[in-house]
Amino acid sequence: MLAAKLSTDGRRSQRIRCHIRGTLEFIGQKLTMRVLDISKSGMAIHLEGWIEAKRGATVSVYCAELGHMECTVRWYRAGKMGLEFDQTTNTVAQITAYFRNFHRDPCNLVSI
Repeated sequence: MLAAKLSTDGRRSQRIRCHIRGTLEFIGQKLTMRVLDISKSGMAIHLEGWIEAKRGATVSVYCAELGHMECTVRWYRAGKMGLEFDQTTNTVAQITAYFRNFHRDPCNLVSI
């Protein structure tokens, strides 16, 4: 198996800082959230409250800019959560459209 090329900070994808507001849902619990940074494979969010989701759990995210999508929790600590996008054709299309419409300049990519 080929190893993924990692950035200097050990991440697989470059992140873009952003401030998208939305909602996260997990088994009937809903919380307001803010996207801190986004990449083509996932995002880091700040939650306004606490939710029972653990690493590996599937959560639903809704943002006007991204639409509705399913994500997998990769980490959760201190009110922040790292999510990986499910690689369905719908989610891939939504993320591709987001980057095409909101982040056309590749110079906006920053490693965090």
